[in-house]
Amino acid sequence: MLRRHFAVLSLAAVAPLPLIAGPASAQGKVSKIVIGFPAGQGIDLVSRIVAEALKDELGETVIVENKPGQGGSIALGQVARAAPDGSTILISAMAALVMAPHLYRNVTYDALKSFQPVGRVGDLPLALVVNPSLPVRTLPELLDYARAHPDKLSHSSSGNSTVSHIAMEELKRQAGVRILHVPYQGSAQAMSDLIAGNVQVALDTVAVTRPHVEAGRLRVIAVGSLERLPFFPGVQTIAEQGFPGFEANAWLGMLLPAGTPRETVARLEAALARIVRAPLTQEKFARIGALPRASTTPEFEAFLAAEYRRWGEAIARSGIKAD
Repeated sequence: MLRRHFAVLSLAAVAPLPLIAGPASAQGKVSKIVIGFPAGQGIDLVSRIVAEALKDELGETVIVENKPGQGGSIALGQVARAAPDGSTILISAMAALVMAPHLYRNVTYDALKSFQPVGRVGDLPLALVVNPSLPVRTLPELLDYARAHPDKLSHSSSGNSTVSHIAMEELKRQAGVRILHVPYQGSAQAMSDLIAGNVQVALDTVAVTRPHVEAGRLRVIAVGSLERLPFFPGVQTIAEQGFPGFEANAWLGMLLPAGTPRETVARLEAALARIVRAPLTQEKFARIGALPRASTTPEFEAFLAAEYRRWGEAIARSGIKAD
């Protein structure tokens, strides 16, 4: 039986001597965190929080570089080719690492060989939201409406092969409904079109949906976590509304190019763990709808390998292809 676990975020990266030797030797050094999505996306917000904290941890400048495209895969290809000197760090959502390689024939990296995992960063739980003009307030009401109006509804995603796409496809499959998928390059335009009524439904991160829900521009009808979220305490989970065990949650992880020296990895691993466990980071994550997660490098390596196998099997069963 397919486990629906959509978690997202792992932080992996450590720098060689310049990146982690300490403030004195790192003076003037600039490192970059590469992400595969535009500014304003949940992973972008998390990465900027981490980058700011890394400045203090490493005593150097850390910038975020947005390289959107192909569900985050373009950024992974770039980092896979980068010098393993600790100056290029990757924060990736789960989809580009464990879904895209099974969906695209032309990815330019091997998720298990091209990178050196550092650790998990956190989770970005998803929320099912609708345009307020749609006369539904619960998931069963949405599904009934979709059945009564086949092929009349459309749902956005932040891109082909992203968690917001694959999770919604699985939900539609289980529910037996037809809702047209409209992919976007990131969540910002997807949310704009949802608010404008050009699409009617979205399953996207709390980080990007919450401000619009709180402003009354969108209505949240379910959350994808297995437990109710502090951000929307009165909103039932998808699992509670007829889909036991269903989880739509994106994990994020940090990685470095393969071949990065072990001592560099270990120092960044320690810095990341301190950042993720820090009360200030947890407070900042909560403000944007993210849940902090910490792990050791070996734990993340094992987790990544298991997720890669699991999603490969699930996607093979589904028959979904992005190209």
